[in-house]
Amino acid sequence: MNREEIGDIARLISKAAKKSPSRVYIKGNISSNLLRNQPFQSFEGKDFFLLIGDWQEINKWLKKNKDKITETNISIEGRYSALPLKDLSTIEARVEPGAIIREGAEIGRDCIIMMGAVINVGAHIKERTMVDMNAVIGAGAEIGKDCHIGAGSVIAGVLEPPSKKPVIIEDSVLIGANAVVLEGVRVGKEAIIAAGSVVIEDVPEGKVVAGIPATIIKSTSEVSEEKKSILKDLRNR
Repeated sequence: MNREEIGDIARLISKAAKKSPSRVYIKGNISSNLLRNQPFQSFEGKDFFLLIGDWQEINKWLKKNKDKITETNISIEGRYSALPLKDLSTIEARVEPGAIIREGAEIGRDCIIMMGAVINVGAHIKERTMVDMNAVIGAGAEIGKDCHIGAGSVIAGVLEPPSKKPVIIEDSVLIGANAVVLEGVRVGKEAIIAAGSVVIEDVPEGKVVAGIPATIIKSTSEVSEEKKSILKDLRNR
């Protein structure tokens, strides 16, 4: 991702219509005619209606028809959000409940996105990579094939503070739990980042780094296959 593309993301967020996605259940003396041609969706139940859409629009309707409504249950799922969550029906990967993926992120085939993971706009994750529980993939980050991004780890984004270069993680990289990779860092193919490390500079291909700041401690050839292999069976959908 180049600087122009990063700027495009920032402009997209800045200019996007800010919405507050909401679900509102209502009861009362309400007919379906009252809900026709509204700027939100409505669904009729046995003795209630469900309204789905932007809170600003739904709230206008509620105020206009308050004399007809006896009960409401309001759930506002976001406030002045610039971008919606990604439509998961477009992803050929395993996404566990509780993962958050923003529109504009790209998820490769047979990836695994575990519960609590957050993937921001403009992130690109290639095939068969696992993003473990509560890991954060920042805006514009580029992650290769067959990687493991450990639980609680943070891959920095490019939007704020602004960075000229995104994090680039090449194929078959293993990142341990709670590691942090800062803006602009490139991690070479088959490298390993030890748990809890803070990576502030590029990591060469096939090296193991550890510490704060992370430094090279050995080559991955010195690590047993058992400790550096991924489980391909987990990638089956």
